[in-house]
Amino acid sequence: MRHEKRNPYALETDSDMSAPSDSSAASYPEGDLESPDPLPSRPKIDLGSEATLRGPKAMATAVPTGRAVPMGDSQAVLTEEQREEDGPGLKSLLRETLETVILAVLIFLVIRSLVQNYRIEGQSMEPNFHHGQYLLVNKLAYRLGDYRRGDVIVFHYPNNPSQDYIKRVIGLPGDTIEFRDGALFVNGLNVVEPYAQVPIARDIPAQTVAPGFLYVLGDNRPASSDTRTWGQLSNDFVIGKAWLAIWPVDNAGLVEHPVLEVGPAMELGP
Repeated sequence: MRHEKRNPYALETDSDMSAPSDSSAASYPEGDLESPDPLPSRPKIDLGSEATLRGPKAMATAVPTGRAVPMGDSQAVLTEEQREEDGPGLKSLLRETLETVILAVLIFLVIRSLVQNYRIEGQSMEPNFHHGQYLLVNKLAYRLGDYRRGDVIVFHYPNNPSQDYIKRVIGLPGDTIEFRDGALFVNGLNVVEPYAQVPIARDIPAQTVAPGFLYVLGDNRPASSDTRTWGQLSNDFVIGKAWLAIWPVDNAGLVEHPVLEVGPAMELGP
């Protein structure tokens, strides 16, 4: 009886293969092929407790660092507060804008109560002050100090307080003022004025300055409307003392107030 030698390396077909039972092991022809070593078991992968891959095509995901992941109500509240800190809302922006406007208005009002700017119109103070010149007026000067002869002041025109005038103080309460042939006399003494001025060529009768009033004149006497025209000036109409010339640049600088040296004023009764 002829035996066919079987090639151990030939592939088996479904009809040639049979599943071994649990109690028997697969047999191999002796001398042809040694029994193969058992396949090594795959090492187990420790995935840890934080990530689990499920399914044959599971994808791994990464959580960006530096950002909190919501984990409950408390975490959601914290994230909302952080969002408000990072970007101010409309209410915060409106509040900041309102605070800035209020602060600017307060600063403006404070400055306005101390200093105010004026533009000169007309030639009544030529040649020392000119038409179109801008001045800053110190509104605290006479709240903290006294009037002096020679001061340049700004005041509300008594006959029309909506208009403001600029003149020079010539006489204080108790002084007697008069002009003789265009020359100025204060308390009976001829006064040499230490500033440039345009004189007049006529006489003005003597008059005594009343308490709480001033005698004011423009430096350009022939072209000025002043005490000679509408009477003495009450202190209540005075705005302040000319302090700083700011425009034009050629005339910019502190305003000078040369003091008039005169004789003693008349003593006034109560």
